[in-house]
Amino acid sequence: MTGVVRPRTGLVAHERYFWHDPGSGAGFSGSNPFVQPDQHPETPDSKRRLLALLEVSGLADQLVRVKPRPAEYAELRYFHTERYIDSVRTLSAASGGPIGDSASIGSGSYEIALLAAGGCIAAADAVLAGHIRNAYALVRPPGHHADADQGRGYCVFGNAVLLVRHAQRVHALDRIAVVDWDVHHGNGTETAFIDDPSVLTISIHQDHCYPIDAGQLGVTGTGRAAGRNLNIPLPPGSGHGAYLAAFERVVLPALERFRPQLIVVASGLDASAMDPLGRMLCTSETYRAMAAKIVGAADSLCGGRLVATHEGGYSNAYVPFCGLAVIEEFAGIRTAVIDPYADELMHMGGQNLQPHQAAAIDAAAALVRGI
Repeated sequence: MTGVVRPRTGLVAHERYFWHDPGSGAGFSGSNPFVQPDQHPETPDSKRRLLALLEVSGLADQLVRVKPRPAEYAELRYFHTERYIDSVRTLSAASGGPIGDSASIGSGSYEIALLAAGGCIAAADAVLAGHIRNAYALVRPPGHHADADQGRGYCVFGNAVLLVRHAQRVHALDRIAVVDWDVHHGNGTETAFIDDPSVLTISIHQDHCYPIDAGQLGVTGTGRAAGRNLNIPLPPGSGHGAYLAAFERVVLPALERFRPQLIVVASGLDASAMDPLGRMLCTSETYRAMAAKIVGAADSLCGGRLVATHEGGYSNAYVPFCGLAVIEEFAGIRTAVIDPYADELMHMGGQNLQPHQAAAIDAAAALVRGI
């Protein structure tokens, strides 16, 4: 008698995520008397189009929908201060406003941000309960820049941080790894766990992009957590070869050494060659390869337990194809969708690993033995 086959991949998504209003903007500029207001970069469009491509491809029909629920106040307090939470709630109940560096909310955004954080927690619960093997939380607003006492970089609450703290408290996990492949440094996640030896944090990002003063190679953790924070600051212009080398030489050896019970991916899709807020050259095939490697690591190290939280990604045209590639690998299902941009992007100059990129990766690889 054969055993029951566990459904492989869950998906968290909700219409309310698309209703969060961060205000107007122009590129990454905030209020400025000489910048004509434009559509904010962190619009719902790229996420909505990713969800649409999941539907059109047929992959959505083969995923397990995980219903999000609002994070509770006590859960927000795993990381955020009372003063900050209350300020977000108060602004949201009025007409919105700024909540920190490059972060603003509109009316009703507090409840949407609760649903985003709670959606990530629900995804973790479903995975850790064994209902699904892995999950992708297509949430908004994003979270990996949020600090304990302020929003930052379009982020309101630290979705991945709250997920990890929940897994520690409710599921009693004592080794969790967070891999952040957003083009910007995962400063909020780093700050949350910088002195926590039970969490390994790895951030692959464009060097000195955002925040410009964060993500340095030498920031490796403090106290008993020394060595448990790895930054891989890649030079601008890094592409497929550099990202795969970073995975092979740093990410996978670090995970193997740490042996987590759960892997969390902060899945920013803004390292693509078409993203307006990054200067990297990744393609959907880069994301596919990274996703395949992280799924393999989860399968060998922690019974496949893997949760991705959606972060950045600002190319309305290209985010859907990068996101689809990731979720296809999570699910182990290849659809008939063909990335119409991949061939041209993969032939751009600089896609192969360059010597200066290899030097940056090797410097990070030297720190793995400190885990």
